[in-house]
Amino acid sequence: MKKDYYILAIETSCDETAASIIKNGREIITNVVASQIESHKRFGGVVPEIASRHHVEQITLVLDQAILEAKMTWDEIDAIAVTEGPGLVGALIIGVNAAKAIAFAKGKPLIPVHHIAGHIYANQLENEFEFPLLALIVSGGHTELIVMKGHGEYEVIGETLDDAAGEAFDKIARVLDLPYPGGPHIDKLAKAGTESIDFPRAWLEKGSYNFSFSGLKSSVINYMHNKKQKNEEIIAADVAASFQASVVDVLTEKTYAAATKYNVKQVIVAGGVAANSSLRQSLEERFFGSNIPLMIPPLSLCTDNAAMIGAAAGILYERRVFAPWNLNANPSLILK
Repeated sequence: MKKDYYILAIETSCDETAASIIKNGREIITNVVASQIESHKRFGGVVPEIASRHHVEQITLVLDQAILEAKMTWDEIDAIAVTEGPGLVGALIIGVNAAKAIAFAKGKPLIPVHHIAGHIYANQLENEFEFPLLALIVSGGHTELIVMKGHGEYEVIGETLDDAAGEAFDKIARVLDLPYPGGPHIDKLAKAGTESIDFPRAWLEKGSYNFSFSGLKSSVINYMHNKKQKNEEIIAADVAASFQASVVDVLTEKTYAAATKYNVKQVIVAGGVAANSSLRQSLEERFFGSNIPLMIPPLSLCTDNAAMIGAAAGILYERRVFAPWNLNANPSLILK
């Protein structure tokens, strides 16, 4: 293995078409993201068929832009990495086929990456990992607590039993007539409100690290309906603040409990909801004064991007874990 290596990574699991070049699995050379938010906003969520069509339109442009910004040639790229899954199958197929075509045409190894592993390794673009560590994954499709005892070793100790945290944010945002994506708008609105409504916290059975947000979602919706039926004033900012506090409390306390039980050396947070200011503050306050360092990536690395895929691919490249040419999209891929 040569001293330095460069991986071109592709991410198309949902509604961002992204390409990035990563040096040695640690350093971002370029990170290009084409967002589809404006296209999906009028529908209040991601429409899979529209997402796939946009990926087809954008993938070549994004790849060309990544190479151009890096001021590199294809000969200088050592491997091609791509999100294999999980995600929207139509969206994933675009990225996988693009990666296979490039890898075959340029004679480069092909590296398959799990989307959640990518979110985790986004943190390594900022700091080195110390094992064992605990990862809190919070996004539109995932809410999980994962213990890692080494690179590429994942033990899921808790996961959502129904709605993911980000999904709950988007659903409540629609109830409050907020634009898509709902998470950032609820975060902003909550700053103008007070936590005056006692929405439930789903702690589940004692010692459980699983999550459940469907009951909270139903409670908020019922609160809104009852207020409307009685023609009573609804203070949207208070609803947002109270809902957000319920989600954040559960995420924070379960993460802290798991970190202490598993005696980890580090806690990392990943996924789109990691951009939520209330969650970031709550976790920082909870872990302040403890002997467990907390790592939260910058906002640009919280949402879907290809740099995180390139970072996760670095470990696989060093271990020579490559995919065969029959690699296909796997929308239900298990992290293992």
